[in-house]
Amino acid sequence: MDLEKAKVTSKKFLKRLAIGLVLFAVVGTGLYVFFTLHYTYSDGVRVGIVQKLSKKGWICKTNEGDLAVVTTGMGQQAPSFQFTVRDDKVVEDIDALSGHKVELHYEEHRGIPSSCFGDTQYFVTSVKKTD
Repeated sequence: MDLEKAKVTSKKFLKRLAIGLVLFAVVGTGLYVFFTLHYTYSDGVRVGIVQKLSKKGWICKTNEGDLAVVTTGMGQQAPSFQFTVRDDKVVEDIDALSGHKVELHYEEHRGIPSSCFGDTQYFVTSVKKTD
């Protein structure tokens, strides 16, 4: 009888361990995603002219853009700054200012686990016309 009781006890233990590991993985992943999306690594401003703003993705549609950064040197090619916009209001503001020199305020979120949140780690939070 002791052997039978030990089998039952070990099966219960393994079942609880498996459930606990799955719960730990789900909760851990959720916390990781929450922290990467809600806490910024850095924030800043880039000034330039928006070259492209499009909605991309097969399943997760994200707004991706490209800014031609304004340089002060003569004859230099403008570096490009790729960014993601999560807020539809900011997308509308960028569209309204197309063709103008703009100031993009962004937040950098490192370690984002999926491209469903954006193709870049730079998320534009606001836009302002500068010229």
